[in-house]
Amino acid sequence: MSTDPSTESEPAARQVSSAPVDRDSLGPADRVAPTWTESTARQLSRVLGGPMGRHAQVGRQWFFTPLRVVLLLAVLLLAAGWLFKAPCQTTYETESGTQLDWRDSKQYTAMCYTDIIPRYGMGDLAPDDAFPYKTGWVENEGTPEEHVRYMEYPVLTGLFQWINARAADGWATLAGFGVLPTGLLTVLYFNISALWLAGAWLVTIWAVVALCRRRVWDAAIAALSPLVFVHAYTNFDALATALSTVGLLAWSRRRPVLAGALIGLGGATKLYPLLFLGPLLVLAWRAGKLPEAARTVLSAAVAWLAVNLPIWLAFPVGWGEFFRLNSSRPADPDSIYNVLMHFTGWSGFDAGSDGIPVLLNAVSLLLFLLACAAIGWLALAAATRPRLAQLCFLVVAAFLLTNKVWSPQYSLWLVPLAVLAVPRWRLLLVWMFVDAAVWAPRMYYYLGTANKGLPEGWFLGAVVLRDLMVVLLCAVIVHEILNPVRDKVRVSLSARSERPAGAVDDPCGGFLDGARDHFVLPGVARWGQPAVRRRPSPLASKR
Repeated sequence: MSTDPSTESEPAARQVSSAPVDRDSLGPADRVAPTWTESTARQLSRVLGGPMGRHAQVGRQWFFTPLRVVLLLAVLLLAAGWLFKAPCQTTYETESGTQLDWRDSKQYTAMCYTDIIPRYGMGDLAPDDAFPYKTGWVENEGTPEEHVRYMEYPVLTGLFQWINARAADGWATLAGFGVLPTGLLTVLYFNISALWLAGAWLVTIWAVVALCRRRVWDAAIAALSPLVFVHAYTNFDALATALSTVGLLAWSRRRPVLAGALIGLGGATKLYPLLFLGPLLVLAWRAGKLPEAARTVLSAAVAWLAVNLPIWLAFPVGWGEFFRLNSSRPADPDSIYNVLMHFTGWSGFDAGSDGIPVLLNAVSLLLFLLACAAIGWLALAAATRPRLAQLCFLVVAAFLLTNKVWSPQYSLWLVPLAVLAVPRWRLLLVWMFVDAAVWAPRMYYYLGTANKGLPEGWFLGAVVLRDLMVVLLCAVIVHEILNPVRDKVRVSLSARSERPAGAVDDPCGGFLDGARDHFVLPGVARWGQPAVRRRPSPLASKR
């Protein structure tokens, strides 16, 4: 796949039909055709007859618009992802009744493990009178490690689980009257949750399609991501991707209050959407749009507090469980710190300590803050102002790489951001396949060598490959920030002598799109090349 901008093909069909065009995207002359610009898309298209022809009738299909096609692809992949988790929903009969069939560590050998199924059995969900953050349960009862536990998820995710648990109870009640088919409560709970999670991911894809603008077909990468196949139903992270991505869409449409409210609600689901506010403020500072960004930040704070404050005031101990657990847990198996301990023999930052890993927490936070400072400097020092999606990806990736926890489903956070930040099909697909493939050695590592599982080193080797792929994505993004003519999103604009309809400097930028810089760090000319407008590639006329 060539990265030389001089060899980029003309990104869209030239003719504009007089027939009505679909309203889900721009006109036919304003779209990038990936089979013309991406070698991977061109090769994949051979299954369907090859790349789009010069005289193809673009935009005349009244039903199968780009949005609907991409959503259909996402639905098919989500269905396949549900089938991937299906072995963990099987049951068997015992003298005490129907039981979930996880015998012989089936959840690992079939690689269908999901956090959702065992969640229903927790004390804060299963009883009829249970309520998250109010109702606790005793862990390790009767042992020195005995401890009262509460809901360990942020508030919106906890309430989401509770509502689904009550819905499963209601389904079981109606099934008892013969109105609905019966099933094990944990399985009912999983399927009700999976239905809403699938809807949340479809909302994510819808927002990505809208944000891709001229490069609408890039959203197909997210719709067909192997990471979605493996992790759409591993945990509840699709809720956060939906809220955060729609928040970016609201910002791109210059609705700062709505954008902040959605990002704040996303932060009440998983904390990572709040990381978007940093890049937003830095870019707004550079572009002289701080009042608009401040409205977004204030709206996010109000939305987050509106959800969290009532629970905190009513059940402060239960509300704080999420923060207590995250501060007290050691380095997870798939963190860079555990990788270093395993391969170097290092005993870790808090060796011999049985309490809160204070030093590990401090080092993790310091490394993340240093990475954010470097990203902020890059945003203010680059010759051309970076795009919002580029900085959001860098910040979220820095958080994952420096954090002591990288649960496998966290990689879903990067999928929409990667498509918006660096839409290079081959690179993204390779990363997604590598990241998704880590699931296999992870499951067999959890199985244990005594049960014919894999040694820890095999799993950690796969983790290193995943981390290196994310670092590579970050390096490509930094290179494109410093050399915007390499940026495929901006090349779509600079490849024409005149600005085409719908072309933008930053599709996610909103108030930032096309704004003049008001503050740039001194010496900026040394750090990157300004974007240049180029003539159309001669290859386009030969297509």
